[in-house]
Amino acid sequence: MSKLARFGVSINDDLLKKFDSLVHKQKYPTRSKAIEDLIIETIDNSDIFSDEDTVSIGYIDMIYDHHKRQLLNKITEIQHKFHDIILSSQHVHINHDLCLELIVVKGLKSNIKKLSGMLKATKGIKHSKCRIFLSK
Repeated sequence: MSKLARFGVSINDDLLKKFDSLVHKQKYPTRSKAIEDLIIETIDNSDIFSDEDTVSIGYIDMIYDHHKRQLLNKITEIQHKFHDIILSSQHVHINHDLCLELIVVKGLKSNIKKLSGMLKATKGIKHSKCRIFLSK
């Protein structure tokens, strides 16, 4: 187990109150644990610590209107181009019009970003987000 380090942080009082409220609502045992999780998330989302040829895992989520003409065909066509990095996909009906699709991926970080970018740029996608984690 690695050694613990202590450090001081000076922040605006209003921001600290909001942070303490978040710590309480999410039932963190301490501020330190909440800060640690924020730091880990920031590092995981940073391109500084890995290059594009790093094998990574992650997911892409999308929300779209399934009534949009040809959209499902376009999404499927793009996914087939990246079949080698897609581990799984889940389709969820949010309501009569909207669907959520979650795509679990594993492969080169550059390919995951390329797939995510192509899906996000597809006309009719209302929301799309990609989360990439390093394979360790």
